[in-house]
Amino acid sequence: MIRQSLLAYGEPLAETQGSLPEPKGSEVLVRVASCGVCHSDIHLQDGFFDLGEVKRLDIRLGRKLPFTLGHEISGHVESAGPDAQGLDRNTFYAVYPWCGCNNCERCRKGQEHLCDAPRQLGITVDGGFASHVLVPHTRYLIEAKGIDARLAGSYMCSGVTAYSAIRKAQRYLSENGSLMIVGLGGVGMMGLEIARALVPARKYAADVVAGKRDAALALGAEAAFDPSAGDIRRTVIKQAGQVNVAIDFVGSEQSLNFAQSVVGKGGAVIIVGLMGGKFSLPVPMFPLRELTLTGSYVGSLDEARELIALVKSGRIRPIPISERRLADANAALGDLRAGSVTGRVVLRP
Repeated sequence: MIRQSLLAYGEPLAETQGSLPEPKGSEVLVRVASCGVCHSDIHLQDGFFDLGEVKRLDIRLGRKLPFTLGHEISGHVESAGPDAQGLDRNTFYAVYPWCGCNNCERCRKGQEHLCDAPRQLGITVDGGFASHVLVPHTRYLIEAKGIDARLAGSYMCSGVTAYSAIRKAQRYLSENGSLMIVGLGGVGMMGLEIARALVPARKYAADVVAGKRDAALALGAEAAFDPSAGDIRRTVIKQAGQVNVAIDFVGSEQSLNFAQSVVGKGGAVIIVGLMGGKFSLPVPMFPLRELTLTGSYVGSLDEARELIALVKSGRIRPIPISERRLADANAALGDLRAGSVTGRVVLRP
């Protein structure tokens, strides 16, 4: 098998080759059709998250190098262990990567993505920047017939992450409410499109890149704002009023400050992005505004299945896609790091 592997943190990926792993028990070897490039791959390449004030969260986790990134995976079954049942080699699958230990309370409650001992593809075990990937159980393969092969894998990260955040937002939204999508990268674009399908409230968007704001308007946002513009809070309130919910798909100090500034009393800010930094707000403002700040991390296996069903129904339109060869993984990561990607980049072996 051919891989684009991390040989040293902070360094470019390099091509490596190895023999195909032999699936055991319920394991399945998947032949990769495509793998999306996610901003989390940049953090994994760097080996840390930025916590602000020159502090870092080390995420190397004792990971053995070389290591293969990539968690937005789709493909076909190459081979399977003796306990893997109900698979069809001709079927096209999206691969849910947020695999848990299957023993802890969270896993038993269907919250494998929050497991403290995870086996997450491309995160803690080798992933999909490769010709093949080993999946620990058949339940992580979701039949994706009829879905664009270039996007099916991305629904398993950027898609389910956005879907889970939108589901959380619905708790605070009425039919006459309003939602602000902050950050229009691949996940934010997915969020806006999923919100269009599920949320009757008014939808607004914000991004510092003009082309991404234009794309948001084309996807149905009522208005799109530049959060770096002067007196932007006043501009938003004048055009949209104070919004009920803002979803921060960037997760930086600047984006979160903007998101909370445009939310009205009784509203919520849902933090999804992992860009990094530090945020502060005077404590009395939380009760005085009855403000909720909550995090949202990817999504559950059930949510992933719900999303794939929604996509199959035709209610979710595809976001822009840029398709590249697996060998171009470093260029794709560089473009993502530079903020020059609209929609999603996917790698094809």
